[in-house]
Amino acid sequence: MKGTLFTAPGQPLSAVETPVATMGFTLLIHPDFLRNYPLDTKIKNYGFFSYAVNESLHLSDKEKTIITSIARNIGDELETSIDDVSQDVLISLLELLLNYSQRFHKRQFITRKPINNALLEQLDRILHQYFNDKTALLQGLPTVHFLAEQLNVSPRYLGDMLRTLTGHNTQQHIHLKLIEKAKEILTLSNLTVGEIAYQLGFEHPQSFSKLFKSKTNLSPLEFRASFN
Repeated sequence: MKGTLFTAPGQPLSAVETPVATMGFTLLIHPDFLRNYPLDTKIKNYGFFSYAVNESLHLSDKEKTIITSIARNIGDELETSIDDVSQDVLISLLELLLNYSQRFHKRQFITRKPINNALLEQLDRILHQYFNDKTALLQGLPTVHFLAEQLNVSPRYLGDMLRTLTGHNTQQHIHLKLIEKAKEILTLSNLTVGEIAYQLGFEHPQSFSKLFKSKTNLSPLEFRASFN
């Protein structure tokens, strides 16, 4: 086992896409097994269930030992005679496995920082082009799914990566770049607030003004006046 791959219910995968399963172990969990346990709700917070196949977690030797040990304990418990605490023990082991996986995923964002920095630079280039070649005017505001597709990553992976590198999620990053462009237009052109809003992809100028003020504490016209 060199890595781990987590899939959500209903997510189709082929044997070719899951080499981990042929080299290590596969753990299948029926959603009903988690009913009435806090993990049933908490499991939705583990973002790696929404990652794409090519975003699987690569384990170090030490990490592989930890994951394998927990998996072995789960296997031993499954082979033990069922009693009134069997499910409690299995749920605890499963949560331990997920928490370690969460830790290792966050570690991977740090150790792969040069790669992710390159991805961040590519993201910023896409946003720069989007706001400069009238794409926003024609297609509206860029969406998280659009950017993820352009970068060939899953939306959840992109958001987790950005939070690690910048402290912001994807939507917040889009807004920051949008405000930067709005400030540039406000200081270098005589376009009205409405014209700027449409150019940046807003359907309603009021929505643009509201976002701008929430990020700068100034209305677009107040910001422009501060430079005159």
